[in-house]
Amino acid sequence: MLKSLRLIPFFALLTLGCNQDYNLPNSTSDGSIKNPQELSEAFKSYWYAGEAELTSYKLSQARYGELREGTAMMVFVTEPFLPEVQVKADEQKDSNISVLKLNATKTFNTGIYPYSIMTSTFYPVANNQSALKVSTSVQEWCGHVYTQLNNRNSYEITSHSYFQGEADQNFTLDKSALEHDLWTQLRIDPTTLNLDTKRMIPSLEYLRLKHKDLKAYNVDLSQNQLQDTLVTVLKYPELNRTLKIHQDPNFPFEILSWFETYPDGNTTLTTKAIKMKRLKSPYWKKNANKHEVLRDSLGL
Repeated sequence: MLKSLRLIPFFALLTLGCNQDYNLPNSTSDGSIKNPQELSEAFKSYWYAGEAELTSYKLSQARYGELREGTAMMVFVTEPFLPEVQVKADEQKDSNISVLKLNATKTFNTGIYPYSIMTSTFYPVANNQSALKVSTSVQEWCGHVYTQLNNRNSYEITSHSYFQGEADQNFTLDKSALEHDLWTQLRIDPTTLNLDTKRMIPSLEYLRLKHKDLKAYNVDLSQNQLQDTLVTVLKYPELNRTLKIHQDPNFPFEILSWFETYPDGNTTLTTKAIKMKRLKSPYWKKNANKHEVLRDSLGL
């Protein structure tokens, strides 16, 4: 059933960066958050130190039947989140929800023209519900597309595309597990994944690149440990798609690499990303020309 989304006022706050130094909020202060996971002292020390974690990856991306070399970034940072309007809070309040935000980016070239992809996921550190918001944008010289999921009474979807068959859409979906949850949940506590999950909404990036319907698909979810690496595997039989996420099984559960296999063009290809460098930094304060040297620390 189609439904128009509520419009949210936007105010440009030019003087604020991506993050601010907040005290650790009370994760039980919001009445809608039930049975939150207790945060360890290691978690608080690492994730509430006023810094983001920046990790670069060497990327080999499947597109148009060929593998393209590029770079991926994962930027993890905790932020206070407004549960109603679903944006970052600009001041500390008891009603805020603490989230672990992931900004995941990819850049690569397809022949003469470049691709740029970014997905933002806002996942409660309480670790007992799906992401409150997910958005994905894809830009290339043919045009750009954008999809946003807001987690309210149902999943509210807004989608824009330069393709005629997709165009502008607003609709709702029944709630289901989100693939985007996994990346942040694995960083909080990889042992809390529900391996009995049978239906899941795949990544918005994949659905947009392959022009698949945004809905839940059958999934087989498993985990196994290979020597000193924990591997989480998602298999979507309907899509002939497999995602394998490799991470350090010890805190802070760093993502080491991932491998995504699916039909592309007239063949089946595997997109892969291998960790290059990691840096902890309040990067929103490092925006002067003199700070460009820090890109060397990430191999960029």
